[in-house]
Amino acid sequence: MADQQPVERILLRQLAAYLTIPMWMMDEAGNLLYFNPAAEVLLGAGFDEIGPIRAEQLSDLFSVASIDERADDEAVLPVQTTLETRRPSYGAVRFRGLDEAWRQVEIAAIPIEGQSDRFLGVLAFFWEIHD
Repeated sequence: MADQQPVERILLRQLAAYLTIPMWMMDEAGNLLYFNPAAEVLLGAGFDEIGPIRAEQLSDLFSVASIDERADDEAVLPVQTTLETRRPSYGAVRFRGLDEAWRQVEIAAIPIEGQSDRFLGVLAFFWEIHD
């Protein structure tokens, strides 16, 4: 992951830090760049504790399954859909955070577009749902 971030990501990270809805930001390669303090409760750790995470390490940290408890490999994450299609996506999944607790969340993912239509990644909002 590059040290110098595009200004669009810097501004979105600043905004996210002030919002009360959990959110995280990924670059165009699927690397987790940031999640805000509101997301820490659901993810089970603070961003300062784990820092940016490479895409291939995410599945080692967070287990994901579909709401109807199909196998992990059948769960479709809206962030993955948005990374692939560069279009907004929405869905619900179960995941296990770093605190080992399973949670059901709804996720809305939107593409991040920079100047000159540069695709910069995905911004995802998520919240816990209760039956």
